[in-house]
Amino acid sequence: MAKKELHIISTGQQPIKEFVSTIASIHDYVDYIHIREKTKTAKEIFDTVMYLTENKIPLSKIIINDRVDVAAVTRVAGVQLGYSSLDVESVKSRFPELKIGCSIHSKEEAIAAEKNGANFCLFGHIYSTKSKPGIAPRGITGLTEVVSTTNLPVIAIGGIQPQSTLDVIEAGAAGIAVLSGVLLASNPLGAVKEYAYKLGREGVHNEARKL
Repeated sequence: MAKKELHIISTGQQPIKEFVSTIASIHDYVDYIHIREKTKTAKEIFDTVMYLTENKIPLSKIIINDRVDVAAVTRVAGVQLGYSSLDVESVKSRFPELKIGCSIHSKEEAIAAEKNGANFCLFGHIYSTKSKPGIAPRGITGLTEVVSTTNLPVIAIGGIQPQSTLDVIEAGAAGIAVLSGVLLASNPLGAVKEYAYKLGREGVHNEARKL
């Protein structure tokens, strides 16, 4: 099985220094860390990147949600663009060095993301989640449809637990994205190891079995 990615996304519920401290303890098991802090200013997001690098988190692992300006200035790996963000094509043409993720909710949006030059897409929500109350999940069926529509790597998000990770991967996802399942867990390191184990990571099997 090809390596599957594990993305950790900030919850917007933690003080930044607490978030950074948690990330510093788990990043060895993570491919990408997304800074998704919708209420933070550009300077606060910039400072978050600085705190992460001070704690030995490489820029190559950091993706910033929406704020293309901060992503370009800090030279992080990339930027995650959503419905209200700048369009993928414009950002890609002006900042070709940035890895661009596009948040999508349908196969039509997946087709558009690929056409416009995105590097990957984030699709969800797969399962019911407290962050999307009253909105029906798109489920494994929706994920399968999107994966069959695009050549882009599809990262699944939304209510994914360790025990459901394999179902998501078998549906064709290139990886998963997790928020509270790791960052708000009582034992974030134990939680991230369990996800990493379910994704087939070498070196965490024995550790995960002890959880």
